[in-house]
This record gives sequence, structure tokens and C-alpha cells, in this order.
Amino acid sequence: MQDLTVTIVQTALHWQDAAQNRQMFADKLAAAAPKTDLIVLPEMFTTGFSMNAPELAEAPAGETLAWMQQQAKTHNAVLTGSLIVQQEQAFYNRLLWVQPDGSYHTYDKKHLFRMAKEHHTYSPGNEHLVVELKGWRIRPLICYDLRFPVWSRNVRNSYDLLLYVANWPEARKLAWSTLLQARAIENLAYTIGVNRVGTDGNGIPYSGDSAIIHPKGVKLLETSQQEGIFTVTLNQQELTDFREKFPAHLDADEFRLG
Repeated sequence: MQDLTVTIVQTALHWQDAAQNRQMFADKLAAAAPKTDLIVLPEMFTTGFSMNAPELAEAPAGETLAWMQQQAKTHNAVLTGSLIVQQEQAFYNRLLWVQPDGSYHTYDKKHLFRMAKEHHTYSPGNEHLVVELKGWRIRPLICYDLRFPVWSRNVRNSYDLLLYVANWPEARKLAWSTLLQARAIENLAYTIGVNRVGTDGNGIPYSGDSAIIHPKGVKLLETSQQEGIFTVTLNQQELTDFREKFPAHLDADEFRLG
């Protein structure tokens, strides 16, 4: 396990315009040229948080996957974020974890945001994803999943980094910031939340507040509302030392998801 350098992209999105969003992210990443291991984009980074899945959904191996494969190769880094995918007759809010060699993994959002009727449009996933990068075990989740600590639970320290990609509205920014810190503390893991800024096509404003949080709950990065590309290196020795000094996971309650 080595130190892990992570780059997050906080930006406004072009409403329901995948080609324009892909070009925007490509331009931003080319200008920044981050030397990093992992690049994290927001939830539904090609469209914004839209329920117009019949018009916007891509095939599982569609244009955005090909674009992500090219970007991952160009920057020699893993690239991740979620988009709208249609598989057979169902729509998914699907996170893609794309590696520089073109291979990839997927995670389908488990908790669908009923207040926006997401559960009427999309199908939920039922499987966790844990991926490995430079010896780090990483669990990526999506937005509303943050509110459900059991789904995020780090059973027997099965992961080292918890990652949320989001379109989390400004109206609930306190919940976003508070829960990110809580997930880091209770799971003895680094935790990253990547949100968007700007206003979407439904008139909903987003305040960003993307953050990278130490297992002790200390914010290593807090972005507020500014657009930008931010890079932080996570220290593996600090994580190992803290877990050895404060092994709260040994007293965790046993449970099983139904």
C-alpha cells in the first residue's frame, strides 16, 4: 500500500448535453494536467441530475465509456464518475471506474432519491463495489447513498477509502458536510465527496462543498463553491497508524444486510 494521489473536479454542468460536458472535462483536465492516481468527476457528469433517462441514456459500452477510457489512458490515472445507462429495459445511475488500460468496473446507485422521483425512473443496484488501486481498497458510492450508514459500513475494515460522487443541492449542504465527516469517523477511513456547482435545468442550485476528509474527521480539502481541479495525496501510514492506535472496528456490531 502506497500513498494515493487523488484529483477531484468540481464544476458546473451543461444541462442534458453529454457531448459538451465531455469536451468541458477534457479541456479542464488537459489544462490542469494533474499528476495523479485517481480523477473523480461528479454524479451524472454528462447530463446533470436528470430524470429524462429515455432521451439521455447511453448503452453500457457507449460514447462516455469510450471517452473515459481515452482520458484515463491520456492522464495515466483511474477516472470515475456516474452517468445514465440503459441496460435491456432498465435505466441505471451507474458509476464507471475506468483504468488506464481500458478495463473498468461498475456500481449502480443503491438508494434512489425519491424526493426527485428517481426511483420511478431508475432501477436500484444491489451490489457493493470494492476496487483496488496502489494497494488501497476503495468503495465508490453515489450521492443519496451517503444518508444510509449501514450501506456505507466498513465491515472489518474491508476498505480504506470511501468515495461519493454527487449532485447534492445547496439547500441540504449542512447534511452533506456533516455526513461526510461522520462516514469518515465511524468507518476509520479516508472519505471523499465530489459535488457540482451552478444551477441545473430545473433551477436547483448546488454549492459544491466537495471535500477530502481524514479518518479522524479532519478536512484535508474543502472547496466551498469555487470551480476547480484539486489534488491531495492520502497518507497510507497515517491510516495504518491510526487504525492500530484506535481499533474501534474490533468492537463493531455484527450485522448482515437483508
